[in-house]
Amino acid sequence: MSRREDAKAERRHRIVTAARDLIRETGDTGLSMRAIAARAGVSLSTPYNLFGSKRAIVLAVLEDIREFNERFARLGSADAVERIFQALSMSIRYYVEDPDFYRTLWTGVFDMSGAAVRSALAMPERDAFWLALVDAAAREGALSPGIDTGLLLRNLDLTFGAVMLNWVLGALSIDELEPAAALGYALALRGAAAPAWQARLATRIAEQQDQLIRLRPRTVAA
Repeated sequence: MSRREDAKAERRHRIVTAARDLIRETGDTGLSMRAIAARAGVSLSTPYNLFGSKRAIVLAVLEDIREFNERFARLGSADAVERIFQALSMSIRYYVEDPDFYRTLWTGVFDMSGAAVRSALAMPERDAFWLALVDAAAREGALSPGIDTGLLLRNLDLTFGAVMLNWVLGALSIDELEPAAALGYALALRGAAAPAWQARLATRIAEQQDQLIRLRPRTVAA
């Protein structure tokens, strides 16, 4: 990367960090570009030049997965299907550890127009990471021949988006996030799985169902 590109990436990082800090402090994604620029120590024109809009900055906060990739790379080795569930668990752990911040972010996403929401859920870096996991499952023979990995990933993303929307609306508790998402993933992957992998995924489905059944009485009572 050239010195100019390094400087540009550094300014983008400062702006994303500033937006993240302001969202955490205010509990609101409706930030002003002036406030973001001031916190980042850049000119008012810089966020517009680098991102184009406040919405794009909010999405960049949600999309910032550098630390996630580093943490995921440190996990122990596992087969490709297990790595999908490891990545899902790690993703949701961020939300469990800081629920107010991430609920604010996801509320901001779902407050957008339909087209903007679709754009928010289609994040190039994130999509490439997840598609690599699904492609690896196909190469290991975990998926039935003819399964389109891109369409399977889209199905998993729709499941994840539905789970997050239900959390934002209060229909799911923070404790239900992971088992609800994992159950949806297991159901989709079992439908796409090669015969030799069906039993393992059926076991995971049963485990996630049991966990949700145990949680449901408490969440209903609450």
